[in-house]
Amino acid sequence: MSLGHQQVDDGTADSLRDAFTGLVARLRSGDLGSLPVVAGLVVLAVLFQLLNPRFLAPGNLVNLTLQAAPLGVIALGTVVVLLVAQIDLSVGSVSGLASAIVGVCAMRLEWPMTVGVLVAIAAGVVIGAFYGFLLNRFGVPSFIITLAGLLAFLGVQLALLGADGSINIPFSNPLVQFANAWFLPPWAAYVLVGVGMALMLGSDLAHRRRRILAQLPVSHPSLPIAKAVALTVALCVAVWYLSIDRGTGAMPVLFVLLVVVMSGMLHRTRWGRSVFAVGGNVDAARRAGIPVGRTLVTAFMLCSALAALGGVLAAARLGSATTSSGAADTNLNAIAAAIIGGTSLFGGRGSAWAAVLGVLVISVISSGLTLLNLDSSVRYVITGAVLVLAVIADSVSRRSRLSHGRG
Repeated sequence: MSLGHQQVDDGTADSLRDAFTGLVARLRSGDLGSLPVVAGLVVLAVLFQLLNPRFLAPGNLVNLTLQAAPLGVIALGTVVVLLVAQIDLSVGSVSGLASAIVGVCAMRLEWPMTVGVLVAIAAGVVIGAFYGFLLNRFGVPSFIITLAGLLAFLGVQLALLGADGSINIPFSNPLVQFANAWFLPPWAAYVLVGVGMALMLGSDLAHRRRRILAQLPVSHPSLPIAKAVALTVALCVAVWYLSIDRGTGAMPVLFVLLVVVMSGMLHRTRWGRSVFAVGGNVDAARRAGIPVGRTLVTAFMLCSALAALGGVLAAARLGSATTSSGAADTNLNAIAAAIIGGTSLFGGRGSAWAAVLGVLVISVISSGLTLLNLDSSVRYVITGAVLVLAVIADSVSRRSRLSHGRG
């Protein structure tokens, strides 16, 4: 019996050693994953806390999560378009148009707010479908198509807002309440964390089982369990700390749920595999029978729909739709967040969680510099520098993987 037990222990040790060796090999090959972004977030948080002790205060972190959610939803759609090796330069204008649509429907036409939100999102879906049609039918680069959309939909937004240039939404409106005053009770937030981590662990173990049945290499089963436990502890600590102030906002929870759903769609469905295949090599994907045109259309539809939803949430957060809604910095920050979070500009590599990491970096920079009373120009410079570093890291990682592949 002791010999059998010893053999099991040795097998476990060997598996863990192999997993560690594989991780080191990935890092040496340039596949750093989200490690640089997480490290950068920690450095930024420590730096801003040293410069202003209020940065890590619960109240400021609650405000940071509320500020990050609308931009994060827009960045999530941008991730999908980047994964198919395309780009959408109009997400800011589409979000601004959606905020104007909600304002007009709710305040001028006096429609139910739910109807206004649905009309705004439907407008985003139609815009994305139109982009995909132009791309497939005429082969016009997405850069040009969406640049034209940026200008056109900005014009439509200004026309809807009219001479006043703004539509105020009262704080008593349910949508504004959702974005500013709805917070989960601590017990509900803990339950949500537990359910989410259980589903994630179950999905990881099921994926591992499918790989075993397909006779593909798998990691040691303790690794997904350790990941789930670590994330559960970290999220529970975050919930506890935010609950010292107002708690976990409903709008950030909606953003995270959207990320979870998108992550499942990308990594657990045929459509998701098509997205990565088209972004990795469109010609090879076409030869493999993947519906390239349909995949591109759905990617743009999702991007514009999420941009519209982000615009609705931004209007709800501010309690108004104005000519500055979805301004140029919204567009650029959404694209920057997707890239900084780890989505490759070259397509075929990234994840939905890149939107979370990227928008946290941008929001941390914005919040920290605001507390230091520094001009917004400094924020643009620092965000631009971080974006350049992210693109350089992506390029270096890509060359390193290619060189290892040739080797």
